[in-house]
Amino acid sequence: MNFDFSELFHGHIVLQVEGVILALLIVALVVAVAAKRYRLPYTVGLVLIGLLITPIFHWDDTNELASELMLGLLVPPLLFEAAFHIRIDDLKRDLKMILVLAIPGVIVTTFLVGGMVHLGAGVAMNIALLFGALIAATDPVAVVALFKQLGVPKRLQVLLEGESLFNDGTAIVMFGLMLTIVETGNFDFANSIGSFFFIAGGGVIVGLVTGMLASQVIGRIDDALVETTITTTLSFGAYLLGELVGVSGVLAVVVAGIVNGNIGPRGMSPTTRIVVNNFWEYIAFLANSLIFLMIGLTINFNVFIENWVAIIVAIGAVLVARAVGIYGFSAFARDIPMSWKHILYWGGLRGAIVLALALSIPKSTPGYETVLAMSFGVVLFTLVVQGFSMEKVVNRMGLIHRSTIQEEYERRHARFIANRAASDHLQNMTKQGLLPIHVWEQMKPIFSERESIHIGALKDIMSSNPSVEIEELDAARREALRVERASLGSLFRNGVISEEIYNDLIGEVDEALTEPHVNWSQLLQLGDGKRPELNKMMAVIIQEDDLQNAIKGLSRAGFGVDQLPSTGGFLSHRNLTLLIGIPDGRERDVVNILARHCHRRVEHVRNPSALLPLQRPTAVNIGGATIFTFDIEAYHEF
Repeated sequence: MNFDFSELFHGHIVLQVEGVILALLIVALVVAVAAKRYRLPYTVGLVLIGLLITPIFHWDDTNELASELMLGLLVPPLLFEAAFHIRIDDLKRDLKMILVLAIPGVIVTTFLVGGMVHLGAGVAMNIALLFGALIAATDPVAVVALFKQLGVPKRLQVLLEGESLFNDGTAIVMFGLMLTIVETGNFDFANSIGSFFFIAGGGVIVGLVTGMLASQVIGRIDDALVETTITTTLSFGAYLLGELVGVSGVLAVVVAGIVNGNIGPRGMSPTTRIVVNNFWEYIAFLANSLIFLMIGLTINFNVFIENWVAIIVAIGAVLVARAVGIYGFSAFARDIPMSWKHILYWGGLRGAIVLALALSIPKSTPGYETVLAMSFGVVLFTLVVQGFSMEKVVNRMGLIHRSTIQEEYERRHARFIANRAASDHLQNMTKQGLLPIHVWEQMKPIFSERESIHIGALKDIMSSNPSVEIEELDAARREALRVERASLGSLFRNGVISEEIYNDLIGEVDEALTEPHVNWSQLLQLGDGKRPELNKMMAVIIQEDDLQNAIKGLSRAGFGVDQLPSTGGFLSHRNLTLLIGIPDGRERDVVNILARHCHRRVEHVRNPSALLPLQRPTAVNIGGATIFTFDIEAYHEF
C-alpha cells in the first residue's frame, strides 16, 4: 500500500502539508497512548513506528519537505520551550562548562569525527568534516523527559539540556561553514573564524534584543491570550529575523527563550503564567511527536546495507568524540561526580537537527548518500540503543534515591486502593443483579475489615514520617485548587457570576497554585483544628546552592518558610534570606535541619540585640547559613 498525498490533493501544497501533519498527528496519538500503557520511551517508539509505516506514506520531495518542516516549523518552538523553562540562576552555575561543551566541544567533535571517518571509511576529508559538523548537535529530548519522570537531580538536567541548546546553534554554524567549503573548494582560516563569530554572536544579539523587547511588552499587558501570542511570535520571529540578517536563527531562539523565560513571567499574572506554561507544554509535545515520527519516516533502510561499513565507523567515531568531550572538558567543572559524567556521555543522543541538516545537503554534493547513511545510522543507534538503555544506566549510577519509607507507603497505599476497587466492583455487580445479594453480604465485612487494616497501616506510616504526610497534603491541596478553578469556570459560563468576579477569584486560585512552597505548619495544624503558636522568628541568610535543599527539609519538618531576596556582597556566592516562624520549643530543630542540608558551617546568633551599635558586637562567621533568632510578642497573618 502506498499513500501519495500529492496525488490526493492534486498539487495543492497547503493541503498536502496539512494532510501530512494530520496523518502524523494521528499516528503520534496512537503511539503516545501505547507508550503510556506499556511504559515505553515515547520518542523512541515514534521513531520505530515511523520506520514501520514508511512504505505506506509517500509524498514528493520527501527529503526537502522533511528538512524544511524540521528546521523552519518544528525546531524553533521546541528550542524556545526548553530555553523558556531554564532558570538563569541554574544556568549560571555551570555556564562555563556548558559553553565549553557547546563551542570548543563542537569544534573538537567536528574535526575528531571527521578525521576518524576519513581514515576509517575512506570518505573524502571535506565530506568527512561536513559530517563531523552536523553530527555534533546533540538532542537529549528523550533523555530529559526520562530524567523528569525518574527525578534525576535538576543540575544534571540543566547540564545536558543547556549543552544541547547551545551546541545546536554552534553545530549549525559549523555545518554552514563546512558546506561552503565543500561547494566552493576554498578554505580561508581567518575568514572562517570571523564568519563563525559573526554568525554565532549575531544570533546571540538578535535573541537578546527580541527577548528583551517581548518581555517589556508583556510587562505592560495583562491578557493571557495576548501574552501567549507574544511568546509564540517571539519563538518564530527570533528565528526568522536571525536567518534574515544572516546570523544563527537557532541561537537567536535559544537566547530569546532564556531572556523571556526569566524576565517575562515577572510581568505576568498567576493566571497568565499557568496559561503560557500549559500552552508551551502542549507545543513541545506536538513538535516532539512530529519530529521523532518524521525521523523514522525519513530513514531509508536501503542505505544501511549499501554503507554499513561507513555507518559502523561513524558510530564508533561519535562515541569516541563524545568521550573526549565529556571526560576531557569536565576538568572545567571539578565538582561534577563521575557518575554524572557517565550519564552526560551516554545521554548525548542525536536527533532532529542532525537529520534536518543532512537532508538539507544538495543531492549533487559528492558523497551525499554516504553522509545521509552515516547520519541515519548514528541517529538510529543513539535513539534506540542509548535511548532504551538510559533508564538502566541511571539506575546503575545510583542517581535515584528512594527511601524505604516511600516504598512502604506506596505499597500500603496500593493495597488500600486495590481493596477498595475490588469492593466497589462487587457492590456494583450486586446492584446490577449480577451477584446474589446474600453473597455480597457475606463478603462485605471482609472487605471492610481489610480496609480498616490498610487505613491503620497508612496512618501509622504518615504519623511517624511527616514528609510523607506533607506530600499527600500538597497533592490534595493542589487537586482541591484545580477543582475550585473548574467550579469557578462553570459558574461563569452559566452566568452565575460576572466576568469581573470570575477574574478576581480565578486570580486568587492561580496565585495559590503557583506558590513555590506552602506554610506546611499551618496545613498540618488545620487538620486537627489548632493554630500554630509562634513565639520566635528566624532570619536565615543562606547560600543559593543550599536553598532548595534547605526549604525542602524545613517544609518536610512542618515549618513555614518565606523567601526574601538578598544579594549581600560579603559572600562569594549569591545568597538569599529565609524568614521562618518558630513554634515554642522547636528552635533547635530548625538549626539541626539547616546543618544537615547546608554544605558548609551553620552559624547561629541567638541574641541579635548584641549587634546594636551601643552594645558589644558579636562576631559572625559567614558559612553555609547564618541564623538570627528574634523573640516576637505577637504573630498576625494578612
